[in-house]
Amino acid sequence: MALFDKRKSPGVHPPGNKVASGKAIERAPLPREIILPLSQHIGAPAKAIVKSRDEVKTGQKIAEAGGFVSVPIHSTVSGKVKKIIQVVSSVTSQVGDAIVIESDGRDEWIELPRRVDPNSLSKEELLNIIKEAGIVGMGGATFPTHVKLQPPPNKPIDTIIINGCECEPYITSDHRLMLEKGEEVLRGLWIMMRVIGCERAYIAIEDNKPDAITKMQSLVSKTSFPGKITVESLHTQYPLGAEKTLLKRILGREVPVGGLPMDVGVVVQNVSTLKAIHDAVYEGRPLVERVVTVAGLVREPMNLMARFGTSAEELIGFCGGAAREADEMLFGGPMMGIAQPAFDTPTQKGTNSILVKKNTKMEESNCIRCGTCVEACPMSLMPLMYVTYVKNKKYEDLNDYWIENCVECGSCAYDCPANIPIVQYVKVGKAELRKLGVKK
Repeated sequence: MALFDKRKSPGVHPPGNKVASGKAIERAPLPREIILPLSQHIGAPAKAIVKSRDEVKTGQKIAEAGGFVSVPIHSTVSGKVKKIIQVVSSVTSQVGDAIVIESDGRDEWIELPRRVDPNSLSKEELLNIIKEAGIVGMGGATFPTHVKLQPPPNKPIDTIIINGCECEPYITSDHRLMLEKGEEVLRGLWIMMRVIGCERAYIAIEDNKPDAITKMQSLVSKTSFPGKITVESLHTQYPLGAEKTLLKRILGREVPVGGLPMDVGVVVQNVSTLKAIHDAVYEGRPLVERVVTVAGLVREPMNLMARFGTSAEELIGFCGGAAREADEMLFGGPMMGIAQPAFDTPTQKGTNSILVKKNTKMEESNCIRCGTCVEACPMSLMPLMYVTYVKNKKYEDLNDYWIENCVECGSCAYDCPANIPIVQYVKVGKAELRKLGVKK
């Protein structure tokens, strides 16, 4: 495998703006109504098992997994199913079904399973609990966790990396989880190590979170694990939190083009995902909520424990509302976040942040081939060639420059003096290649 030169530091240094880092997690009010899309994860959409006028309770399964690479969805409030509608995905822009539930305000839960000692459970039983809880990767990718924890026999895992970097500006949800729920995060890691059978793990945290580093180091020193755990303090730089760049920085391993971390013996999981694993195994609770950072042009930036399906508008309102000049809202951070069509868009399992801002789009100029994007690229690619080929509709030539290895971090566009939205060209190029069925 190729090795990464740790002396080099590609990437960029956008202002952190971690204005909510000192704000403890608060519980958002129960929503009056929730909208739960059936496609909140990579893979097959879930299949609805409720109908209009059905009474449901919090935590009740309302949609079953649509295949192996899929997970069920649970009601995040108690109340009545109003209808099943079609919505545009806030992530993929594809149209799909969603279940609308009117809350009764009582938050009556289903009867949760009796708590058991995880030591008494087999690997298969633990995996089934994780699957049935509807857990997906909560760092943004939303890949079904039970699938990620079952690598093929020919790809043994020797290392687990827990991603606590949170390198995107504004987002502080994982930071607060490590400070306030660190014990639960480590119990989730313990379960993950048991399931995979791995004896080596790193907890990666950027050095702009010294309190989280100290906290996790202290907890690790007091906790018994089936292997060796290292809390790795990493120099702050974007996009360090991307799986492939994190692998390079910590282990010096490079994921092959079109490959996954498991191809080089590694599984990467997000801090919030570990908390969800803990809740499912230790408490029997399905995934119905997560911490969401609400920041940007809001009166009071906050970290909110919010139920899925809650409209962004309600959460923004709880934070005092948006500034008058705000005209854009992203799910995610300013580098990789996705602009939403309306403020009432419902949050989902992958929504770690709501960023309210004013659109400052600048006029795009022609590429001057200065090479700034090449210097900034953490994957050592040539982003300027993607723009050239997409503009000229030479989609099949994109593979000559390894477009599938692009992690779409936005470092290239951030530094581009011509204001070219390079990532948008990359997304178009990848979509066209999929239509053509062309692979490298």
